Amino acid sequence: MTDTRTVTGGIPAQPGPEATEFVPDGEEAAMGTGARESDPAGVIAGAGPVTGPGERATVRLRDGEPQEPPRYAPEWLRLREPADAAARAQELLDPVRIRLADRSGREGGSAVHDLGCGTGSMGRWLAPRLDGAQHWVLHDRDPYLLHFAAVGSPRAAADGSRVTVETRRGDVGRLTPDALNGAGLVTASALLDVLTREEIDTLATACAGAGCPALLTLSVAGRVELTPSDPLDAEIAEAFNAHQRRDGLLGPDAVTVACEAFAERGATVRVHSSPWRLGPEESALTAEWLRGWVGAAVEQRPELSERAERYLRERLAACEAGELRVVVHHSDLLALPEPAGGASS
Repeated sequence: MTDTRTVTGGIPAQPGPEATEFVPDGEEAAMGTGARESDPAGVIAGAGPVTGPGERATVRLRDGEPQEPPRYAPEWLRLREPADAAARAQELLDPVRIRLADRSGREGGSAVHDLGCGTGSMGRWLAPRLDGAQHWVLHDRDPYLLHFAAVGSPRAAADGSRVTVETRRGDVGRLTPDALNGAGLVTASALLDVLTREEIDTLATACAGAGCPALLTLSVAGRVELTPSDPLDAEIAEAFNAHQRRDGLLGPDAVTVACEAFAERGATVRVHSSPWRLGPEESALTAEWLRGWVGAAVEQRPELSERAERYLRERLAACEAGELRVVVHHSDLLALPEPAGGASS
């Protein structure tokens, strides 16, 4: 990993030369109000769950791109954070607590590696639900998002113990057990479905080699329910799922592949549903999600364009009127490998 900076208590100690300016105080700084107009990297304003033609989302964390990829706008990540928090499967937390309790006496507490951290929503959700001192290592390709994640990180665990943070830029496709040396937990949110089979194998191998659990949340399941229904719902969903599988990415197949990869390496794997349930109170998120969902479907199948334009217009009107409800299905996965050294869990 390169470009590593350590921050204590959530505040960057000495920003490096690549750091982007940010508002220094308060939750607004943590979540952000968007990039400055002068930002040269071209944050995707209001980006939904997909990117445009030829664009690659930061969360993929690959090296060797011909140019720095577009990054998720903090506005989109902020918009989805409450829905993510409500959806994550709390039923998977007890095994994590048990495993981390065995590490509570270690100096600095439990090390948690958050892959593709974005603005740090996973840490804000999980750290206050775990006891004991924690040291979060936040991984993302984008130093801009890493700043938001560091500033917005929790300061305390559930029992008041200290939470510290370190940020790293790196490539999840090259993750090794050495990179996870000493890790008590690996986490990610909305990551598996934008990985390839090879990258999931790499992730599973690294976690198994380090003997640390992996809590991988909010992977798309390929199923969407809209109320009231429309005859075009199924066709749009099918085209969107095909779009998610482009270029070798796994999309809605990711959880099945990840289950197999972790199980082949001796891990016990548990999967739990974690759907977004969007009603009138989430209309802003629903509208932005709809634009991305329909847009990806049309990119995959241009012949849908005329009908999809009508469909989107009517769906957005229903959303604004508070008449639309959407369930976007996701899955959370917990993999519990044998601890390093072969000790039982």
